[in-house]
Amino acid sequence: MNQIERIEHFEKIFDESAAAIDNLLNALEKYSDVQDKYFELMRYYGGEWQQDYEDDEAGKIPKDLKRGVISQDGIYNLIEKNRELQLEILKIFADILHKD
Repeated sequence: MNQIERIEHFEKIFDESAAAIDNLLNALEKYSDVQDKYFELMRYYGGEWQQDYEDDEAGKIPKDLKRGVISQDGIYNLIEKNRELQLEILKIFADILHKD
């Protein structure tokens, strides 16, 4: 690889890395911003959710109301997805630390 090709090659890596870092920082900021709301949802799931679920099963909740939050698997799947995300973040950072 000549000098021009080398510079172009590393310029591309630089641009891709900068964009990925910016995107991740933005995503982490949004993720951080929603954590209080996420834990509010967890408190709901551990409390009033059961009654809302039972009332929905009994037909007491209007059918035209968006109610994915009281589905049997909705919040549970979100919790699992969040746990997978956290584990993936830890794995990525551990891999990165081993490369240094």
